[in-house]
Amino acid sequence: MTQLQSYIAGRWIGQQPGQQLKSAIDGSVIATTHAETLDFGEALEHARKVGLPAMMKTDFQQRAAMLKALAKYLGERKEEMYALSFHTGATRTDGWVDIEGGTGTLFAYASMAKELPKAGNLWHEGPQMPLGKTGVYAGTHVLVPRGGVAVHINAFNFPVWGLLEKFAPTFLAGLPCIGKPATATSYLTEKLVRLINESGILPEGALQLVIGGTGDLLDRLRVQDVVTFTGSADTAAKLRTTPNLIRHSIPFNAEADSLNCAILAPDVTPDDEEFDLFVKEIAREMTQKAGQKCTAIRRAIVPADRIDAVAAKLKERLAKTTVGDPRLENVRMGALASKSQQADVAERVATLRQGAEVVFGGGEGFAPVGEGVGEGSFFQPTLLLARNPQNHAAHDVEAFGPVSTLMPYDALDDALALAARGQGSLAGTLVTKEAATAATAIATLAAMHGRLQILDRVAAPESTGHGSALPYLKHGGPGRAGGGEELGGLRAVKHLMQRAAVQGSPAMLAAVTGEGAAV
Repeated sequence: MTQLQSYIAGRWIGQQPGQQLKSAIDGSVIATTHAETLDFGEALEHARKVGLPAMMKTDFQQRAAMLKALAKYLGERKEEMYALSFHTGATRTDGWVDIEGGTGTLFAYASMAKELPKAGNLWHEGPQMPLGKTGVYAGTHVLVPRGGVAVHINAFNFPVWGLLEKFAPTFLAGLPCIGKPATATSYLTEKLVRLINESGILPEGALQLVIGGTGDLLDRLRVQDVVTFTGSADTAAKLRTTPNLIRHSIPFNAEADSLNCAILAPDVTPDDEEFDLFVKEIAREMTQKAGQKCTAIRRAIVPADRIDAVAAKLKERLAKTTVGDPRLENVRMGALASKSQQADVAERVATLRQGAEVVFGGGEGFAPVGEGVGEGSFFQPTLLLARNPQNHAAHDVEAFGPVSTLMPYDALDDALALAARGQGSLAGTLVTKEAATAATAIATLAAMHGRLQILDRVAAPESTGHGSALPYLKHGGPGRAGGGEELGGLRAVKHLMQRAAVQGSPAMLAAVTGEGAAV
């Protein structure tokens, strides 16, 4: 059993055991949080007085080199993280998405930084524009470090990637970070931060770690700081209205779970390759990470005359999914992250079953594979069918686990209307053979989605999948999905910097930006 510690002001804090954290596999206690109360004033002071000056002694390219070195260092020690990852309920494949997906994001941002200025910390966004008739007065835009601290509050499902995907662009932007992982899987994040600290690659104060609650941390933030949050829509709403954040207009970026959908277009028949691709995509999103992804497909929208065929194919595929101890080679789906998560999913499935029939799962007679798994947090993949979907709970209630609901539609416009009932989603997939169908549907779907995948037999061999958040593409969505943006290439770095318009003579602007004076 490990005593977890926070890393604050250059030292590890935590000797007294607090909350017990149990393995998702067998319920054994694998770690405890610490009971000590943290001094968040000290943490912020350290970030401002030590971390920020140290980072400002480096430029974009130097920080990019550190990211690359850190990615390599962590990659060489990934097995230490995999050993703990299993206890979160993740299979080796699930762990790859989290662990190597995290280091891959560091590599990606180190590479993208080649487009940033070769020296200094001022980024000329441009272009320079004439503001007068004779060309002696012009204007442009620049981006500079905010001069504050970034607080990153993360969810339980990706304890490694969740921190690193936020840290990479924040570090490039010149902001020291305070990371706060969800408690249930914080033992894996703590291992990550210990490895980062042992590497000696980052400037002191660039990254601190909070195990447990945030206390009065948000109440102590200043105008130059920024907060990001990944988790439930309800928690995002509560944190967003913290009086201090509102009073000082402190940026708050939320990425919340959402009721994502996949649509099978009317042009796809059961004899088409795209039909099987649709079924495979739904099954993968239900079972990868045991369905604990904010991008997972919660609603599968299908032409009414094909709904039974899709249900039968999905039932057949899910029946072949071995659920159990994720350390076993034959297991394809592991456990939910905790017993509380297991109970929450069961409660929400009970709600979703009202007005829907169970196609597969439901828990009856379910027994996970492996020794001593009786106290684990396993949940059987559960597929529901709502034949009257217009007012079904699946448009409002999310079971954050291996659960999805099939919904029939009559015409494409009906499918698009059902998709919009999610009130804002992170990701959506349209499976179609027809370019005209894609052109019509995407123009409508894009208004309520952060990212959209068009899947057909041509794209399938290289498709990264419905649920994969890539460092090069925007991650985030409107409405229920939080209304925020992360990743998206260097856009993420821009989000974390301060943009200013600058006006003056072309020569003065050239001196500021380090670029030519031509207008």
